Amino acid sequence: QVQLVESGGGLVQPGGSLRLSCAASGSIFSIDVMGWYRQAPGKQRELVATVTSGDSTNYADSVKGRFTISRDNAKNTVYLQMNSLKPEDTAVYYCKMQGVRITLGRNNYWGRGTQVTVSS
Repeated sequence: QVQLVESGGGLVQPGGSLRLSCAASGSIFSIDVMGWYRQAPGKQRELVATVTSGDSTNYADSVKGRFTISRDNAKNTVYLQMNSLKPEDTAVYYCKMQGVRITLGRNNYWGRGTQVTVSS
């Protein structure tokens, strides 16, 4: 059984920073792609950033230059450093692990989400 645990969300003023973490636990051999998505009230879930096992990264245009995604393969953990936060970054942020190789095969998993609120 694989579980994802997210942490690091909270309330921050515009221009501030937060660092999100998502750790996957279980009998995991490898993870192909780790990523972050977000969903604001009344909107669809959207991609924020992804990082592959080869450390290739992809960002939504709205966060380029402000957010940085990274991963620690030894800890099965992905991070999202968010700087220069704006009110429009307010959303529930979800971690997604794709191509998680376990004993019985390969699956994708979602975290439960962590709230990020940017407000003065």
